Amino acid sequence: MMIDKEQILDLLRQQGDEGTAQQAETELPDQIDTENDGGLLEKYGINVQDLIAGGGDGSGGLGGLLK
Repeated sequence: MMIDKEQILDLLRQQGDEGTAQQAETELPDQIDTENDGGLLEKYGINVQDLIAGGGDGSGGLGGLLK
């Protein structure tokens, strides 16, 4: 599944992690392939399965934001 980088950045910012969002902004490609770039997302504390499922920890993940 492809996810727009801005959605990842928005998620990080919603979690109050502006520093990580700034780092991700410079390092992530414009489109992230969850199958191939899962390790890259984990670098920023994002679990791909939780992201797709909407975040099992109550944080909501991207949930309905995924296109």
